[in-house]
Amino acid sequence: MGIDPKNVSKQIIFRWWKISLRSEYRSAKPGETKESHEDFLDNSHLQVQVAVVFGTKILDYVFNLCEGKFDYLERLSDRLLLKIICYLDLEDIASLSQTSSKFEKLCKSDLLWEQIVQSTCDTITPDMRALAKNMGWRQMFLTNNIQLQRQTRKKKQRQENQAEKLA
Repeated sequence: MGIDPKNVSKQIIFRWWKISLRSEYRSAKPGETKESHEDFLDNSHLQVQVAVVFGTKILDYVFNLCEGKFDYLERLSDRLLLKIICYLDLEDIASLSQTSSKFEKLCKSDLLWEQIVQSTCDTITPDMRALAKNMGWRQMFLTNNIQLQRQTRKKKQRQENQAEKLA
Protein backbone atom coordinates (compact mmCIF):
# COMPACT_ATOMS: atom_id res chain seq x y z
CA MET A 1 0.00 0.00 0.00
CA GLY A 2 1.50 3.31 -1.08
CA ILE A 3 1.16 6.85 0.17
CA ASP A 4 -1.29 9.10 -1.66
CA PRO A 5 0.43 12.53 -1.71
CA LYS A 6 -3.00 14.25 -1.72
CA ASN A 7 -3.92 12.63 1.61
CA VAL A 8 -0.62 13.16 3.41
CA SER A 9 -0.81 15.57 6.33
CA LYS A 10 0.50 19.01 5.49
CA GLN A 11 1.95 19.40 8.98
CA ILE A 12 4.97 18.12 10.81
CA ILE A 13 4.33 17.44 14.47
CA PHE A 14 7.22 17.15 16.90
CA ARG A 15 6.51 15.88 20.41
CA TRP A 16 8.99 15.76 23.26
CA TRP A 17 9.32 15.03 26.93
CA LYS A 18 12.15 15.28 29.39
CA ILE A 19 13.40 12.28 31.26
CA SER A 20 15.68 13.19 34.11
CA LEU A 21 16.60 12.24 37.65
CA ARG A 22 16.96 15.94 38.48
CA SER A 23 14.08 17.18 40.64
CA GLU A 24 13.56 20.42 38.69
CA TYR A 25 12.63 18.43 35.55
CA ARG A 26 10.36 15.85 37.20
CA SER A 27 7.29 18.03 36.76
CA ALA A 28 8.12 18.96 33.16
CA LYS A 29 5.18 18.26 30.89
CA PRO A 30 5.46 16.87 27.38
CA GLY A 31 5.56 19.47 24.64
CA GLU A 32 4.46 19.65 21.05
CA THR A 33 4.99 21.92 18.07
CA LYS A 34 3.21 21.80 14.73
CA GLU A 35 4.63 23.30 11.58
CA SER A 36 3.34 23.34 8.03
CA HIS A 37 5.75 21.86 5.51
CA GLU A 38 6.52 25.31 4.13
CA ASP A 39 7.13 26.76 7.61
CA PHE A 40 9.43 23.88 8.53
CA LEU A 41 11.47 24.43 5.36
CA ASP A 42 11.90 28.10 6.43
CA ASN A 43 12.56 27.39 10.15
CA SER A 44 16.32 26.93 10.43
CA HIS A 45 16.15 26.84 14.27
CA LEU A 46 13.84 23.81 14.23
CA GLN A 47 15.93 22.19 11.51
CA VAL A 48 19.05 22.50 13.67
CA GLN A 49 17.21 20.95 16.61
CA VAL A 50 16.07 18.02 14.47
CA ALA A 51 19.62 17.50 13.18
CA VAL A 52 21.09 17.61 16.70
CA VAL A 53 18.56 15.19 18.18
CA PHE A 54 17.99 12.81 15.25
CA GLY A 55 20.96 13.36 12.92
CA THR A 56 21.34 14.73 9.43
CA LYS A 57 19.89 11.65 7.71
CA ILE A 58 16.55 12.17 9.46
CA LEU A 59 16.68 15.88 8.68
CA ASP A 60 17.22 15.06 4.99
CA TYR A 61 14.36 12.57 5.16
CA VAL A 62 12.00 15.19 6.66
CA PHE A 63 13.08 17.72 4.00
CA ASN A 64 12.23 15.20 1.28
CA LEU A 65 8.82 14.49 2.84
CA CYS A 66 8.09 18.23 3.05
CA GLU A 67 9.02 18.61 -0.62
CA GLY A 68 6.74 15.70 -1.60
CA LYS A 69 9.58 13.27 -2.33
CA PHE A 70 8.54 9.92 -0.87
CA ASP A 71 10.97 7.01 -0.86
CA TYR A 72 8.61 4.11 -1.44
CA LEU A 73 11.39 1.52 -1.67
CA GLU A 74 12.64 2.30 1.83
CA ARG A 75 9.20 1.40 3.17
CA LEU A 76 9.17 -2.10 1.65
CA SER A 77 10.24 -5.07 3.75
CA ASP A 78 13.62 -6.68 3.08
CA ARG A 79 11.83 -9.91 2.17
CA LEU A 80 9.80 -8.19 -0.54
CA LEU A 81 12.80 -6.24 -1.83
CA LEU A 82 14.77 -9.50 -2.16
CA LYS A 83 11.98 -10.98 -4.27
CA ILE A 84 12.08 -7.94 -6.54
CA ILE A 85 15.89 -7.90 -6.77
CA CYS A 86 15.87 -11.54 -7.90
CA TYR A 87 14.34 -10.42 -11.21
CA LEU A 88 17.20 -8.04 -11.99
CA ASP A 89 20.15 -8.80 -14.25
CA LEU A 90 23.47 -9.32 -12.48
CA GLU A 91 24.79 -5.97 -13.75
CA ASP A 92 21.71 -4.23 -12.35
CA ILE A 93 22.17 -5.95 -8.98
CA ALA A 94 25.74 -4.67 -8.91
CA SER A 95 24.55 -1.14 -9.70
CA LEU A 96 21.75 -1.30 -7.14
CA SER A 97 24.20 -2.39 -4.45
CA GLN A 98 26.00 0.93 -4.87
CA THR A 99 22.94 3.11 -4.22
CA SER A 100 22.68 2.78 -0.43
CA SER A 101 23.98 0.76 2.48
CA LYS A 102 20.58 -0.96 2.74
CA PHE A 103 20.70 -2.12 -0.87
CA GLU A 104 24.36 -3.08 -0.57
CA LYS A 105 23.46 -5.36 2.34
CA LEU A 106 20.50 -6.86 0.46
CA CYS A 107 22.41 -7.32 -2.81
CA LYS A 108 25.21 -9.18 -1.02
CA SER A 109 22.95 -11.26 1.23
CA ASP A 110 23.03 -15.03 1.15
CA LEU A 111 19.22 -15.10 0.95
CA LEU A 112 19.31 -13.30 -2.41
CA TRP A 113 22.12 -15.39 -3.85
CA GLU A 114 20.54 -18.64 -2.71
CA GLN A 115 17.40 -17.63 -4.64
CA ILE A 116 19.51 -16.71 -7.68
CA VAL A 117 21.35 -20.05 -7.58
CA GLN A 118 18.04 -21.92 -7.20
CA SER A 119 16.61 -20.09 -10.20
CA THR A 120 19.64 -20.87 -12.40
CA CYS A 121 20.22 -24.50 -11.38
CA ASP A 122 17.88 -27.39 -12.07
CA THR A 123 18.70 -29.05 -8.76
CA ILE A 124 20.74 -28.15 -5.73
CA THR A 125 22.58 -31.10 -4.33
CA PRO A 126 23.52 -31.58 -0.67
CA ASP A 127 27.15 -31.05 -1.74
CA MET A 128 26.24 -27.68 -3.22
CA ARG A 129 24.43 -26.70 -0.01
CA ALA A 130 27.45 -27.71 2.06
CA LEU A 131 29.75 -25.70 -0.21
CA ALA A 132 27.42 -22.69 0.00
CA LYS A 133 27.35 -23.00 3.78
CA ASN A 134 31.16 -22.79 3.84
CA MET A 135 31.78 -20.14 1.19
CA GLY A 136 28.43 -18.36 0.85
CA TRP A 137 25.89 -18.57 -1.97
CA ARG A 138 27.14 -15.40 -3.67
CA GLN A 139 30.74 -16.56 -3.75
CA MET A 140 29.72 -19.99 -4.96
CA PHE A 141 27.60 -18.49 -7.75
CA LEU A 142 30.28 -16.04 -8.87
CA THR A 143 33.04 -18.65 -8.75
CA ASN A 144 30.88 -21.05 -10.72
CA ASN A 145 30.13 -18.41 -13.37
CA ILE A 146 33.78 -17.43 -13.74
CA GLN A 147 34.70 -21.08 -14.26
CA LEU A 148 31.90 -21.43 -16.83
CA GLN A 149 33.16 -18.35 -18.66
CA ARG A 150 36.69 -19.80 -18.76
CA GLN A 151 35.40 -23.12 -20.08
CA THR A 152 33.34 -21.30 -22.73
CA ARG A 153 36.36 -19.25 -23.84
CA LYS A 154 38.55 -22.37 -24.03
CA LYS A 155 35.90 -24.20 -26.05
CA LYS A 156 35.57 -21.24 -28.43
CA GLN A 157 39.38 -21.06 -28.86
CA ARG A 158 39.51 -24.80 -29.62
CA GLN A 159 36.78 -24.40 -32.23
CA GLU A 160 38.60 -21.45 -33.81
CA ASN A 161 41.88 -23.43 -33.86
CA GLN A 162 40.15 -26.41 -35.51
CA ALA A 163 38.56 -24.11 -38.09
CA GLU A 164 41.99 -22.60 -38.90
CA LYS A 165 43.51 -26.06 -39.33
CA LEU A 166 40.74 -27.07 -41.73
CA ALA A 167 41.10 -23.86 -43.77
